[in-house]
Amino acid sequence: MKSISLFLLFLVSQTFLTAQSVTKNRVIILTDIEADPDDAQSLVRLLLYSNEIDIKGIVATTSCWQKTSVHPNSISAILSAYAKVQPNLKVHDKHFPEAASLQKIISQGRPEYGMAGVGQDKDSEGSELIIKALEERDDRPLWISVWGGVNTLAQALFKIKNTRTESEVNNLIAKLRVYTISDQDDSGIWIRNHFPALFYIVSPGDDYSTATWNAISNYIPGIDNTSISNSWIAQHIQQDHGPLGTAYPDVAWGVEGDTPSFLSLIPNGLNNPEHPNWGGWGGRYEKRKPDFSTQKKGSSGVPLEPETRPIWTDAAELYIPYIPKEYGRTLVQDTTVFEGNKVSLWRWRNDFQNDFAARMDWCIKPYKDTNHPPVVLLNHSNEITVTSGDYFSLEARKSYDPDGDHLQFLWFHYPEAGTYKTNIVINPPNQSNAYARAPFVNKQETAHFIVRVTDQGKPALTRYQRVILTIMPP
Repeated sequence: MKSISLFLLFLVSQTFLTAQSVTKNRVIILTDIEADPDDAQSLVRLLLYSNEIDIKGIVATTSCWQKTSVHPNSISAILSAYAKVQPNLKVHDKHFPEAASLQKIISQGRPEYGMAGVGQDKDSEGSELIIKALEERDDRPLWISVWGGVNTLAQALFKIKNTRTESEVNNLIAKLRVYTISDQDDSGIWIRNHFPALFYIVSPGDDYSTATWNAISNYIPGIDNTSISNSWIAQHIQQDHGPLGTAYPDVAWGVEGDTPSFLSLIPNGLNNPEHPNWGGWGGRYEKRKPDFSTQKKGSSGVPLEPETRPIWTDAAELYIPYIPKEYGRTLVQDTTVFEGNKVSLWRWRNDFQNDFAARMDWCIKPYKDTNHPPVVLLNHSNEITVTSGDYFSLEARKSYDPDGDHLQFLWFHYPEAGTYKTNIVINPPNQSNAYARAPFVNKQETAHFIVRVTDQGKPALTRYQRVILTIMPP
C-alpha cells in the first residue's frame, strides 16, 4: 500500500513539473496594409510566431486612412519573403507552416469604408472566410485581430444574424474574440451595439494617444527605450537577417501599432487571452462601460459615440521596476513609480522585443548559434489555497534552458490581476524558490504571483509562470 501511495505521489509531482500543454490560439487578421508601414511590420512579427499561433486567415481591408482600396498583394509579398526563410525557421521549430499554406488563406474585404460596406449583398471573400472559420468543428475560440477597419467582421455578423437561427447566432458569437486597434471605421460601435454579448477588447474612439496599445511605440521617460529605437530595429530586425528583415519597413507614424492585438495570443506562461484583466504582453484590460465624458475626438473622422454596454478596455496599473545591482542581491526594486494604463503593456516591452530579435536570428542562423527561450516549470500547481496568516512557498527550481544558459529568477505579486490589491512581499524575489505570508483577510481573496525567468543568452529571453493564490479568511 505504501509503495502504491508513493507511486501516485510521484505521478502527481511529475504532472506539476511538466510544462503545461499549450493549445494554439486561432486568429484571423484584418489589416489595412499600405495605409501605414506598421501593418507590414506587424505582419513580419506575426509570421515569426506562426509556429505557436494558428493563423486561419489574413484579410486586406479598408480603414479611415484607406477608404477605397485593399491590398492583398502586399500581404503576399511579405509571405514570399517568409517562404525564403521558413526552411531555416524549421530548424528551430518544426511547426512553422509552409508559406504556400499561408498564401492560400490571404483574402480581402470590400474596398468600401465602414458601414457603406455592410448590408444585403455586401459579402466578400473576407467575410465569408470569417463565417467558415467560425462554423468549423473546432472548440477553440476564434480571435479576430483588427489592425484597421472592422467592417469585414461587421458584414460576417450581419449575414450570420440574418441567415441563422437565434440559437446558432448565439453559439457562433460565443466563439468569437475581438481585439481592435481603437476604432478605424464606423462599424466598430455598430458591432458593439448590435451584439452586446460579443467579447470585445478596444480603446474606444480614435484618440490613439490615450490607448493602451499605443505604449508599444511610446518613448517613456525614466526607462531604457533602446528596444524601440530605429538603430535597434536596423541592427536586430532589418539588416543582415535575411529577406524577412529586409521586408520590414522603416517607421513612419509609430512602430508596430497593430502588434498588441496578437501579442497576448503567444503562449509564454504569462499570457491568458481569455482573461484580459490578468495582464500580458498585449496589455491589461478591465470589463467596464467607459466614461464617455472623458473621451476625446481624434483626427480620423470616425464618429465618437457612448458605449451602450461594458467592453474590455484600458486599465490603469502601478508599476515599480526591478533593476540590476552590481553587488549583493542581483535585482532590487527601483524607487521610480509609474502609473497609468500604458504601463500594462510597456512593462513587458524589452521582453517581447528581445523575443522578436531572437526569432529574426532564427531566420538565418543554425540552432547552436542562436538563443531559445527558457522552460519554466513549477514544483507545485498553478493554483494554491492558503489561510490568512499562513506562510507559503513558491518554487520553480526545475526550470531549465535548452541552450544551457544561466537563468535569472524574479518573483513578484501582480496586485491588479487579483482581488487583493495590496502588495504582498516575497523573499527572496530573485531565487528559484521563495516564500511569502498570506495577508489577513475577512473574505476570500485572490492574489496573482508571476515568476519571470530570463536566460543569459543574446538576446536574453524570458518566459513566465503564473501562480494564483486563493486566500481564505481564518
